[in-house]
Formats: sequence, structure tokens, C-alpha cells
Amino acid sequence: MTIKDSYDWVGSPSTWGIPERINNYPRSNATAVQRLLDAGAIIYGKTNVPLKLADWQSFNSIYGTTNNPWDLTRTPGGSSGGAAAALATGMASLEIGSDIGASIRNPAHYCGVFGHKPTMGIVPLRGHLLPDDHAHVDILVGGPLARGADDLKILLEILAGPTGAEQKAWRLHLPPARKTDLGAFRVGLLMDSPVCTQDDELTEQLLATVDALERSGLQVDRNAAPQFDWIRYQEVYLLLLRAASGTGFSDEEYQFHLQSSESRTPKDTQYRAYLDRGVTLRYRDWFALHNEREQMRKLWANFFTKYDVLLSPTAASAAFVHDHAGQRPDRTILVNGREELVVDQLFWAGLPSVAYLPSTVAPAGLTRSGLPCGLQIIADYLEDNTALEFARLMEEALGGFKAPPGYG
Repeated sequence: MTIKDSYDWVGSPSTWGIPERINNYPRSNATAVQRLLDAGAIIYGKTNVPLKLADWQSFNSIYGTTNNPWDLTRTPGGSSGGAAAALATGMASLEIGSDIGASIRNPAHYCGVFGHKPTMGIVPLRGHLLPDDHAHVDILVGGPLARGADDLKILLEILAGPTGAEQKAWRLHLPPARKTDLGAFRVGLLMDSPVCTQDDELTEQLLATVDALERSGLQVDRNAAPQFDWIRYQEVYLLLLRAASGTGFSDEEYQFHLQSSESRTPKDTQYRAYLDRGVTLRYRDWFALHNEREQMRKLWANFFTKYDVLLSPTAASAAFVHDHAGQRPDRTILVNGREELVVDQLFWAGLPSVAYLPSTVAPAGLTRSGLPCGLQIIADYLEDNTALEFARLMEEALGGFKAPPGYG
């Protein structure tokens, strides 16, 4: 198997795509890597990432650009894009990635493989940090990618569990899947958002997949989704996300965002405004957002008393064309013939992430343009096995992974 560049593995540099870290050779393995090795894994290489893991593309000045094996002009996703491309092409059978803004789920969707974002905190991230960082970053998780749902489950069982001082008293016993028969699942569906314009081709294919699952016995309530103010939901996620990702910024970067934030009006709702505010949040303001999150988690818990999983898109479109120009907040993608901000699709990333929920992405066929897509399967807190079992049953019913042309 291979592992994402950002995991420490003795003998190989952990660069995060940062040129200055090309000779950053770790002295010990990341906890996740060591657990894989102890379980008998044969790790033979690392896979590419974007600079500082901060893109849905995978390019940097050290290793160059990773392409999507379905269309070399397009991104494989990011930041675990090299991982998904390696799986899709058969270069690797298993992978581990990390995810704070769909960095496991988005590449799985773009490359037509399986990916699982675990419940927050169950997979240790020691050895997946920038130098001098020792605390666990909010929202960030580590998790598996594979070509089948069973392999995701095997990897999660190896990776998950307490570490360090926690092992004195804590044990992790994830509950079994709620259901093991497709027809028994209680399923909700959320296919659009007031925040993010959805590509019609993608929606068409995802709904066709839901139709096919219904023909296999699944019962879907197409009007069932948690009742949130989705615009506010997105705001909370963006601010908490940028507060978390901003912990790695230099003092100069922090001062830049502080000055920029102070120059903005409260009504400024551009993505860059949330970036500035999030990076420079005071603890009092962060805690107010965290309190909102806890209320959201209660609403999710109530939803999952009535439903076992929620199905949704993973992103706004299938894989988009490479775009390395400018800065990510200013880039656009073509959706239904119109240019839309690429960062708008963070909505689907934040849907489970801000509430610490597990979600699995499973292949859902090809769009009319011949690009793969994945269905996001969201389950209740700590019910990773429910999402994984649904993905397995979906794979059983519909066929699962298909290799790109030329890689069969």
C-alpha cells in the first residue's frame, strides 16, 4: 500500500508539498503508520498532495501535478488526490488520507474509489502535524481510502483507537451497523443547497443511483433531511474550519488576516471575509461558534433517531479541469455553463465535518461526460460501521469500483 505524503514514515520525507521541507525526514512513524506496519502492511511509497494540503487539486513545486486517471486534464482531488489516483490506477490497493474539508471524500468522488471520513477523534493523528504542533486540530481526521467498502472497514479497525495516555483507561468499541439489509435502512436524502449550485449532470447521475438502489429494495424518504438554517450552518463551518487551518499560519500571515478582517464590514459574506475572521477568532467568539455546533449536533442526533443514514453529494460537480492560476478563493469551476466559485462546494464538505459525523463516499457510476462520481453516506456520531455497511451493500447492489480506461 501507499500513504499520503503528510504522514510521518521513517526513511521518507514528510513535505506537505512545502519546498523547504523536502529534507524533513521524521525520526519516528506516525501512530497510524505504525499501526499499519504492526498489522503487517507493506508500505512502499507516498502519494502527492497540494501545498500545505490546502487545495482540491494535488500539485506542488516538489513533485509536480497529479492528474485524474479518468481525464488527465482534470484534478484527482485534494488533498489526498495522489492517494485516490494511486488506487484508481491500481498502483496501490489501500491508502490512508486525512480530511478537514473533504480531503478524503473529494478525491474518492473525483476518481471513483471509496473513502471514509471517520468520526472526529477516533483515529490518532500524531505524526500528521507540522513541526512543533502537538495538539489535535479541530475537525481534522485521518481515514482510509480503498477500492472496496470491506477494505475501508479493515483499515479503520486497524487505525482507530486510543493512543498515548488515553490507553490507560479508554477503549474504543464502535457499535455494529444498525442494519445489514439494504431494504431495512431508513434513508434520508439531501441533494441541493442554498449555498452551492449543483451541476445538473452530477445530480442526474446521483439520482439515477438512488433510483437503482430503490429497485434493489432500498426505501428512501426524499424529503427527509435535518432542518437547519443551511446558510448559517455553512458560516459556522467556514469560521471553525478557518480557525483550525489557521493554526499553522506564520505570525506575518496572521497579522495580514487580522488587518484584513478589521477592514471588513460585518455584512461582508465573501469567502475571504470568513477566512480572515476565522483565522483571527478570539477564544470567546470561537466558543460561541462551538456552542452553536453543539446545538447542531443535538439536531443531528434527533434526525438519526428517525433515519439511519443521510445521502448527499460529495461536491458540486465531477472532477474539474486543472487550474493552478492565482489563489484558491478566487478560482472558479464551470457548473451548468456558468462560472461558480470553487470554494462554494465546501458546503458538502462541512455537512458532516462540522458536527464530527462519520461519512463514507462510495462510487455512484459515471456522469454523461464519462466522469466518476461518488455518493456521500452520512451516519450518526460514532456509527462509522453503519455508513460503511451501507456502502458495502451499495457496492454489492451496483457493482462498486470500476477502473479507468486503460487500467482494467
